[in-house]
Amino acid sequence: MYLTKDIYNNTENFIAEMPKKQRKEYGQFFTVPSTADYMASLASIDYSKQTLSILDAGAGSGVLSAAIVAHIREHGYNGGIELTCYETDPKVLPLLKENLARINDSYRISYTINTENYILSQKFGSPETESLYDLIIGNPPYKKIAKNAEEALAMPEVCYGAPNLYFLFWAMAIHNLKSGGEIVYIIPRSWTSGAYFAKFREYLFSQCVITHLHLFASRDKVFDGESVLQETIIVKVKKTTVRPETVCITSSSTSDFSDVRKFEAPYNVIVSNRQYVFLVTDGEESAALDRLSHLDKTLPSISLPMKTGIVVDFRTREVLRNEPSETTYPLFYSQHIKNGRVIWPVGKEDEYICTDRIGFLQDNTNYLLVKRFTAKEEKRRLQCGIYLQSDHPEYAHISTQNKVNFIKCKTPELAYGLFVLMNSSIYDTYYRILNGSTQVNSTEINNMPVPDIDTITAMGRQLMGQELTVLNCNTIIEQWIR
Repeated sequence: MYLTKDIYNNTENFIAEMPKKQRKEYGQFFTVPSTADYMASLASIDYSKQTLSILDAGAGSGVLSAAIVAHIREHGYNGGIELTCYETDPKVLPLLKENLARINDSYRISYTINTENYILSQKFGSPETESLYDLIIGNPPYKKIAKNAEEALAMPEVCYGAPNLYFLFWAMAIHNLKSGGEIVYIIPRSWTSGAYFAKFREYLFSQCVITHLHLFASRDKVFDGESVLQETIIVKVKKTTVRPETVCITSSSTSDFSDVRKFEAPYNVIVSNRQYVFLVTDGEESAALDRLSHLDKTLPSISLPMKTGIVVDFRTREVLRNEPSETTYPLFYSQHIKNGRVIWPVGKEDEYICTDRIGFLQDNTNYLLVKRFTAKEEKRRLQCGIYLQSDHPEYAHISTQNKVNFIKCKTPELAYGLFVLMNSSIYDTYYRILNGSTQVNSTEINNMPVPDIDTITAMGRQLMGQELTVLNCNTIIEQWIR
């Protein structure tokens, strides 16, 4: 749409004059025209209404406002359009005013620019500010704030720790949205899982349902020239408690959306009963999630919780050793995980610990160790190794560095059975869909559905004596999880 491109051209001049460091103070990443137009196309407009009320909070230069207004008018809507924009950056405000005037000249709208802080200018949950808008479109600021920042203190219902402004904007938008209205946002994917966003997801799903998700194959196609590190998605939600049967999933690898791929996934596969959101890209991934969703156990529920390694090596240099002695114990790092086993020692620096401090030591028993960090380009996210007490019976204790996760197992069969799960293709796929980062989070692993402990033990018995390959794990898991 020509108006969107013209307004973005003005925006590019602003970007060129404004150092990125200054724009990051506001969490500003401006939406490119193709993305803005695509987001506008996702909105389901009730053209029978005499007036449509639209909100663009964190409006920037008005690119998204231009896209949605142009979309509505060019699809034949002749009613009133009432547009409200929030923007606090005094440097971009003149450009926003100029662009909204141009939108009005082209498409006849009434508009308001609110220069107050979107979060602090209203009370979250107040009846006075709910149900104001039919449609909310936005590219909210991406900026982490302190847990005692004013915005965080104003919205304790959805905050845990130090929040990011983008989900506070989203939560306030849900509050501002009319029943049956829609929000179309472009945001990071980080909200989809983990304890950090749990309170927000609880609020989101108490008010809304997801109807559409768009995934980008490459993060550098989203915000042209901005080097955004966050993996970004477009999400559309509707304010209703009536769940749809399916969610529309689209994806693209080009910046002009010329290669959009689309499929429908069952809603209860995309939004789990634990309120995690799975960003599947095809029917095969959807089927994998559906297959595991029938399991009703988790690792903690069967007394096999995954925990994070207990020694932060750079903070405990005084107890680390390069050579063994009568008073040292094994300290396991991710480098010790090799071909499905924990191989120790390997001649690595600081692979012994010399201490009697209980907080630094663990029982020498059977464990499954899982690397916490892997490289983005690696084929597998879940990389694990079995350690058995019988490997080093001479020690009363062992220890683990905090870049590994571990599960303590009563028997070798359990360690092997957990290896079957974590080393299988289906669980690696599950975790990759759940978490887009390269960090393996024990909280998320502990929320994954697993078989009961007897089944895991039986799978372990089958694997013992066989090579610790993905193929063997897949073959075993096929027999037990159908």
